[in-house]
Amino acid sequence: MRLYAAMLFLHLIGVVLWVGGMFLMHVAVRPVAVAQLPPPQRLPLLAAILGRFFGWVTVAVLVVLGTGVAMIAGIGAAADSGLGAFGEGMRLAHGSVHLMFAIGLLMSLVFALIRLLPYPRLRAAVAAQDWPGAARRLDLIRRLVAINLALGLLTIAVATVGRAW
Repeated sequence: MRLYAAMLFLHLIGVVLWVGGMFLMHVAVRPVAVAQLPPPQRLPLLAAILGRFFGWVTVAVLVVLGTGVAMIAGIGAAADSGLGAFGEGMRLAHGSVHLMFAIGLLMSLVFALIRLLPYPRLRAAVAAQDWPGAARRLDLIRRLVAINLALGLLTIAVATVGRAW
């Protein structure tokens, strides 16, 4: 049970960092930066913040996926964990676990898309001082983060109330 509890703790910390960070960026940091800074100041700042945030999110995604798979596999699970015996995995998992796993994979793909396509283009546009191009890339990132934030909040809802259905 200690191993399961440790994995659950790491899993939840990863979720908090990822979803909480998206919330902070989407509803606080970016709107304030837009309201107070002109593009030549705002875009390099936000690109730098995203660079640091994405480093942490990469770790969080790996931790969330790794611990999620381990918990589904039953590694460290006690009989009362609700995930079944070791090796039973998804076959015995509650439907909410299936849904969380599917949404988590989708969120990971959206993050990978952001990290591999618009973010490097944002950095290149900022380096070239192409403010309209950087703004377009940042807007795409903002829209994708909004989708991932909604998916993250949905996943939290499934995790907390999903067993009721």
